[in-house]
Amino acid sequence: MQKKIITTNKKAYHDFLIFDKFSAGLVLTGTEIKSIRKGAINLKDSFVKIEDMEAFLYNAHISLYEQGNRFNHEEKRIRKLLLNKKEILKMLGKVKQENYTIVPLEMYFSGRWAKLDIALAKGKKLYDKRDALKKKDIQRDISKAAKR
Repeated sequence: MQKKIITTNKKAYHDFLIFDKFSAGLVLTGTEIKSIRKGAINLKDSFVKIEDMEAFLYNAHISLYEQGNRFNHEEKRIRKLLLNKKEILKMLGKVKQENYTIVPLEMYFSGRWAKLDIALAKGKKLYDKRDALKKKDIQRDISKAAKR
């Protein structure tokens, strides 16, 4: 199936070291999926929390659907993620024992279904962020020199 990316969480790649990635489905309402198809979603400050062996997405902002009526959705409501029990147990163990965080990386359409890539991650220290910026600058300078 073809993967059509809707949005990526660039802040997650900047603030965290990414380890294991998982793909999860989402439980959405009708107006939410219509807004997502328009690209009106922001994963910037969102995170995933596991409660009672179920994963939930917090702080993901899906804008209101303009043609929606009184049945329109809340913009920052908590959304359930669809994952296997095995995946949830793996993530829960890493989060509790090794202080990992679960962050959403990107949302995409796989066929007609909206999916979310999530990852186990650890927060970067300030010096790690500086190193990443330095490497990015060096790579940019190299590519500019190669173009000349």
